[in-house]
Amino acid sequence: MTQAPTPTADTVRQLVRSLLKDSGAGADDAGPEVRPVTGREESSVWWVGARHVLRLAPDREAAVRQRRELRLRDLVRPHLPVAVPTSVAHGEWSAGLTYTLDTRVAGGSGEEHDVSAVGEADLAGLLTGLREVPVRQAETLGVPRTAPRSLEALRRAAGQAAERLAAADEFDPVRLHQLAPTAAVQLAAQPGSAVLVHHDLRGAHLVVSADGRVRGVLGWADTVVGDPAEDIAGLALAVGSPAAVRAATLAGYGARPCLRGLWLARCDTVIRLAAHLRTRDATPLPLLRTQLRRAWEAILLERVTELRDDEEKDDAEP
Repeated sequence: MTQAPTPTADTVRQLVRSLLKDSGAGADDAGPEVRPVTGREESSVWWVGARHVLRLAPDREAAVRQRRELRLRDLVRPHLPVAVPTSVAHGEWSAGLTYTLDTRVAGGSGEEHDVSAVGEADLAGLLTGLREVPVRQAETLGVPRTAPRSLEALRRAAGQAAERLAAADEFDPVRLHQLAPTAAVQLAAQPGSAVLVHHDLRGAHLVVSADGRVRGVLGWADTVVGDPAEDIAGLALAVGSPAAVRAATLAGYGARPCLRGLWLARCDTVIRLAAHLRTRDATPLPLLRTQLRRAWEAILLERVTELRDDEEKDDAEP
């Protein structure tokens, strides 16, 4: 099997020059400045001047996702109150490996700016819009359908991870006792609740302005048809559990999916931090600790007894 080439600064400069030549800018034009988003020379995502972002698929699987993402963004854009990047050029940068040159959505990331109350309304509009996207059309584009995760299995895995974190003085495992086995059963995903799920609503994929408004959402390559609680969980990691639950409630979600999303986020953050301490992967440790703190912020909804009052509302949701 032929090894995929590694994108470099020279790769990007040559590609950008060819795009400028094709657009009539002139073959001798040096073009805009290019620099890697990650700060590393061998990167698949590059700033191109001040207005564009070039993303290079590093392998065939990523190329398949990128082709699907381009079509999916066109499908979701009319349903969302926030910006979705637009591709101004796309093609192959190497045999079978795709690229897209996207417009840059103005603003910082969700890790740089706090989301305001109005920004929470933007997030509510995002969740509402995702629910309105026709599922059959998304699946026609190749968006996969995924089964809801077992909260009970996740609870058990988080319990083991919490013990390792306790030994490292990172987490009190008693906190997980709030999610009893009976509660995990109650918070199981409801049949027929599948919607379009962004599935990667982390802070780096939220474009937030200095005034706290959510201006855009990036990173649509991992979108699935599945459990809406996964996006509530993602927002809990990005903006904190109270803000995530407020946004989901504004979007019309009842207690069950909100609490399910909360516990997905809490278990995930415990498991990921414990895995990092064991393997020392590339994820920054301060970010994992911040996400753990955000996910474990207390909310007023944390009474599973409220589920009974909301069951009829949840069952009536689209």
